[in-house]
Amino acid sequence: MGSLAVDLFGKTLKNPVMNASGTLGYGVEIEPLWPVETMGAYVTKGLSAAPHHGNPTPRVWEERSGMINSIGLQNVGVDRFFSHYFPFFVERRCPVIVNFFGFSEEEYLSCAKSIEPHDLIVALEMNLSCPNIKKGGISFGKEASAVHAIVRAVRGVTKLPLIAKLTPEVKNLVEIARAAYEGGADGLTLINTVPAAAVDVKNRKVPLKGGLSGPLLKPVALRAVHECSQAVPIPVIGVGGIMNTGDALEFLMAGARAVQVGTATFVDPFAMPKIIAGLDCWLDASGCADISAIVGATHG
Repeated sequence: MGSLAVDLFGKTLKNPVMNASGTLGYGVEIEPLWPVETMGAYVTKGLSAAPHHGNPTPRVWEERSGMINSIGLQNVGVDRFFSHYFPFFVERRCPVIVNFFGFSEEEYLSCAKSIEPHDLIVALEMNLSCPNIKKGGISFGKEASAVHAIVRAVRGVTKLPLIAKLTPEVKNLVEIARAAYEGGADGLTLINTVPAAAVDVKNRKVPLKGGLSGPLLKPVALRAVHECSQAVPIPVIGVGGIMNTGDALEFLMAGARAVQVGTATFVDPFAMPKIIAGLDCWLDASGCADISAIVGATHG
C-alpha cells in the first residue's frame, strides 16, 4: 500500500487532507459522525485576541454551484480556544493549524504572541483578508507592501511556522505570494473566498454579501496554486471547491503539498473521510508509493 503521509513544516501528517478554516466548528461537532483525527490536521476557526460576535443573520446562502457565507469571523477568542477546546485535540493526538486574524497590526501581533508552541501545533495560518481599520478598511492582503509588512511583523513575535492565507481579490497574486514569502512566511494557503452577493427576488433585497466558496472556485484556486507554487520555494496548501478525490488530486498535481476541504462538508458531512479513502485507493490503483511524489507533477 502507498503512503498518504506528508511532511509539513517539520511535522509528519498522516495524510494531506484538512478542513478549511471555519467549516468544522471547533472540531468536536463532527465527532458523532467520524473522529477528527481522521484528517491530517484540523484547522481552527479564525481566532482573534478577544472574542468576536460576528454578523447578524442571515449568514449563509446556497448558490447553484457554491455557497456564500457572511459569518463575520465569530469566535470564542484565542484564550478560550486553548483553555476549553485544545485539550480535546491533545487527547486525540490530532495536529492543529491555528488560523487567526486581526483588524489592526497590533491585534495580529497580540494574537500570535499569545499562542505558545506545542508539539501538536503544525503552524499558524494568518487570514490576510481582514480589513485594516487603521487604513480605511482596505484588506491587509490586497497590497504587496502591506502583506510584506504584516507578515514580517508577525514573524518577529512567534517561533511557530507561519502560513499566509491569501485573498484572490488582487491584480497579481504571484506578486502577493512573493511578498508574503519575503516577509517571512513559511507557507501559503490558496485561496480564500471571492466577494459575492445574493439577491432575494421575492422581497427585492440583497440579504447577504459575503465570501463565495464551493465548486465555482476550483479553476481559480487551481491556477493560483499552480502559479504560486512555482514562484516561491515554500509549501502551498490548496483550497477552493474540493468536493471529491479527483479534485484533491488536481490540487496536489498543480503543486499543493496539502489540501483543505470546506463547502463539500456542508453537502456531505462524510466528504473528508471519503476523499482520504479515495486517495488511498488511487495510490494502490496507480502504483504510486507515496502521495508526495505527485505534488507538482504538472510542473514538468
